Amino acid sequence: MTRATKENYYSEEECTVKSILTQNEISFFKKELEEQKKKIKSNLNISSAEMDEIINYDPKDEGDYASIALEQSLGNKISDRQADNLLLINKSLKKIKHNCYGICALCEEPIRTERLKIKIFAEYCISCREIIEKERK
Repeated sequence: MTRATKENYYSEEECTVKSILTQNEISFFKKELEEQKKKIKSNLNISSAEMDEIINYDPKDEGDYASIALEQSLGNKISDRQADNLLLINKSLKKIKHNCYGICALCEEPIRTERLKIKIFAEYCISCREIIEKERK
């Protein structure tokens, strides 16, 4: 199963620890996640339309070609990042549905509410995130 497929289809069997967040906190995070999801989808649609305009632009010289290539590259990076965030948001919404949102995917301890407010689709607590970052270096 690919990473994207696995992240997109979160099942209750994968949830071994239940969330300790209050119902008010869960409602807050769910609303925020849904709002971010809506914004990202809108941004992706706008970016797609802008990319279509760039593709259909008739370049006049090498400067135009370079400008188009740069805009396409930047647009693709931004779109990729937003698509990744959308996957994480969908995964978080599925975790809310299965009552295990806010649980670290590595140590299975609760992620602090303050961290979730900063990065609403955080998968790891601060300690585990630091471990993962060190391993990537």
